[in-house]
Amino acid sequence: QVQLVESGGGLVQPGGSLRLSCAVSGLMFRIYAMGWYRQAPGKSRELVATITSGGSTFYADSVTGRFTISRDNAENTVYLQMNSLEFEDTAVYYCNAPSGGRPLFNWGQGIQVTVSS
Repeated sequence: QVQLVESGGGLVQPGGSLRLSCAVSGLMFRIYAMGWYRQAPGKSRELVATITSGGSTFYADSVTGRFTISRDNAENTVYLQMNSLEFEDTAVYYCNAPSGGRPLFNWGQGIQVTVSS
C-alpha cells in the first residue's frame, strides 16, 4: 500500500522560505514522476511542481523561479524548496505521482503552509 507523508510546513512571513518533504513508501519510488500539489481555501487542488524519474523538472507559472522540486531516490523522498513566499502560496500542500494529468495514488494528509505577516 502506497503511503505519502508530507512534513515541513508551517507559518512564515512573506518573502520567507520553507522546505517541504514527502516520504514515500510502498512503491518502486525511483521509476515514478513525483509532484507537489496545493489546495488553497475555496480553490481546486493544483499541481505546482513535477520531477520526472530522470530528474527533469516542471513548474506552474505561479511558482517558477521561486520553488524548486528535488528527489532523493535512496531515501524515497521528494522535496519542495519554497523561497520568496507570497500570501497566495498559503495552502495545504500534498505530494503524489502525476500521470496523464491525474494523481496515481490516494492522498496523504497534506501539510499546511501559511504565509502571513
